[in-house]
Amino acid sequence: MLHAVVPAGGSGTRLWPLSRAQRPKFLLPLTGTDSSLLQSTVERVRLLSRPDQVYVVTGAAHAVDVARQLPEVPGDNILVEPSPRDSAAAISLAAAVIAEREPKAVMGAFAADHLVQDGEAFAKTVERAMELAETGLLMTIGINPTGPDTGYGYLRLGSAVGPGYQLEAFVEKPDQVSAVEYVSAGNYLWNAGMFVWRVDVFLEELARRRPALHDAVRTLAGAWDSTGREALFSQLWPTLEKISIDYAVMEPAAAAGRVGVVPGDFDWHDVGDYNTLGQVLKAADKVGNVVVGNRGAGEALLTESKRNVVVPAAGRLVAAVGVDDLIIVDTPDALLVCPRDRAQEVKGLVEELKQSQRDDLV
Repeated sequence: MLHAVVPAGGSGTRLWPLSRAQRPKFLLPLTGTDSSLLQSTVERVRLLSRPDQVYVVTGAAHAVDVARQLPEVPGDNILVEPSPRDSAAAISLAAAVIAEREPKAVMGAFAADHLVQDGEAFAKTVERAMELAETGLLMTIGINPTGPDTGYGYLRLGSAVGPGYQLEAFVEKPDQVSAVEYVSAGNYLWNAGMFVWRVDVFLEELARRRPALHDAVRTLAGAWDSTGREALFSQLWPTLEKISIDYAVMEPAAAAGRVGVVPGDFDWHDVGDYNTLGQVLKAADKVGNVVVGNRGAGEALLTESKRNVVVPAAGRLVAAVGVDDLIIVDTPDALLVCPRDRAQEVKGLVEELKQSQRDDLV
């Protein structure tokens, strides 16, 4: 069985004003159903893990909402970070806690804000990664590119190993020319940020690459069930290096030949902005309009309008006449209107609000 870890952090600023610091995107129903992205992720990993083998790493501001959305996950398995220290700290802490309970457990890490609609294909891919993880490789899961996308990092495949490949290198997000070359070459996958490994193997590599981080999380995990845990967190957590798991462990481990990869045989989407939502969710009509929401949301009336993404989150009617390729997000305290091809720029609005000290809106 897999011990599944779901890092649930970040504020999803490109999905403002729906996503806010206190109610980030992973808590929102952006899956085309009433389930939040977090609930959808946990439902997916439950094909491989018992409820007591599912862990969520999240911030103090979101712990109550996470527990409320996931009543089947034991409270002790919701690992609360006092402050964000990036993915290396979050994932390493989870690995150390799992190792205290089962020293050679196989662990997987899957972000809370990714959308995978074919759970069975996902589970089969993870099982292939688990097979190679048992041999001592640190595993990642890559996605077969559907085109030369510059928004993702890439994984360069080496020689075949069992049901996967040796990972030759992690490659940074490319420019357009390089992305075309990677896809044409046929030996590159998108880096989806999904990992599978034995916790003892990972912690050994962590000790080799980031000894201070290793010692801190092992100390915290060792005191997990003690009364001194809070004091230790206050002392140690602020000292941890802010660094991603890719930079801290996986990239140097890949250079040393210790990382493998299996291709993900499923559709995968990093739900980062409203344009992406418009691409992955089912259209509400024959002209490509997508309406995002669950029961209790408002309605959309779109006349002579095509390919719009509408979020009637204020509970009222959103009406539009003769407009195409727009994002319209209506919330009780903010309205966003933006061309779909400028969806990435929504993040800049949040920065402007922060600079104007409009913390009530972010």
